[in-house]
Amino acid sequence: MTSSSWPKQSFAFALFFFAYYGYIGVFSPYASLYFADKHMSAAEIGALMSLMQVMRIFGPALWGWVADRKQQRVVVLRLTACAAVAVFGGIFAGNTFAQLFIAMVAVNFFTSAQVPLSEALMLAEMRGDLSNYGRLRVWGSIGFILAVTLAGPLLDAFGIRLVPWISVALLALVFGATAKMHETPAHHAAQKMPSVLELLRRREVIAFFASTFLMIAAHASLYVFYSLYLARLGYSNTVIGLMWSVGVLVEIGFFFWQAPIFRRFGVRRIMVASLVIAVARFLLIGLGAASVWLLLIAQLMHAATFAAHHSASIATLQRWFSGPLQARGQALFTSISYGLGGTLGGLALGELWDTFGAQTVYLAAAMFSLAAAGAAVYSYRWQSRTP
Repeated sequence: MTSSSWPKQSFAFALFFFAYYGYIGVFSPYASLYFADKHMSAAEIGALMSLMQVMRIFGPALWGWVADRKQQRVVVLRLTACAAVAVFGGIFAGNTFAQLFIAMVAVNFFTSAQVPLSEALMLAEMRGDLSNYGRLRVWGSIGFILAVTLAGPLLDAFGIRLVPWISVALLALVFGATAKMHETPAHHAAQKMPSVLELLRRREVIAFFASTFLMIAAHASLYVFYSLYLARLGYSNTVIGLMWSVGVLVEIGFFFWQAPIFRRFGVRRIMVASLVIAVARFLLIGLGAASVWLLLIAQLMHAATFAAHHSASIATLQRWFSGPLQARGQALFTSISYGLGGTLGGLALGELWDTFGAQTVYLAAAMFSLAAAGAAVYSYRWQSRTP
């Protein structure tokens, strides 16, 4: 990663990430409370919330294929953003489980496309130079933490029925950001690009996606169970909220300063280090959660296990999925890692929680991370032997 000027569409990309992750920061934590207010049962709420992950398995791959096939990524991104706002009306109007289920499928079908398509556009404009990637992507983290922080007092003051209004306003802002984007002219290499299927048969690509799948599966222990785990140990909501805030703050710090770190250590070392640190982080949470200081150290590691890992993954993807394959590469990363990895990881760890207890969830997450590190080592070793 070398220094370079900012992409011409920097404001549009920053606004997009700020609004999209702001929406996630409101809807993901508080939608379950909104559904409960609509008299949904715990099982029904679980099914409705799971659709945010499940639709990431299918949506990104479809929209990425359409965008690359037509080479009109901005048009597809704009259409999905507009459609997400339109179908969100079903969240307002739905009163039965079936109505809300259909609305959640529709909303998440369109929103699942937005991050991979926007990142594909941004990476295409950067033309392989990711120096400023972190400083644009950090606006997503800022949007998330501001939304989480400000939504709580607003909901306390005006009621949980405000959730869909804040959410749809942020989705409208997402659409507004896409209106400021334009297509970057393609500059494809002279040689013939391999097909996606050809790439997916390569052992180094298989090992890379296996590694990201396992890493996000391990992180389901945080996204699904962390707050419940700490509450079961007797921590207050204030302490739980503090731990989440610390994680997002160090994530912001890494994204902002990542360029010199990548220049100093390189993608391969940072990727493997992030996976090894994940092993230590989950062991600390599983074995040392009785100590608030050990929990705090574990949350500081979020800079490595999320921010560093995500940026290293994006940089690695550029080796295979660039130019006309950009959107499909980003979509595959989202579908395999966050879709399949997040969904199956959550299900598997949930079974461990019920059968063997909460602590085993984090010991298993540490094992997932160790396996992910092994897969990454093989992927980079095989990459070095591939011309």
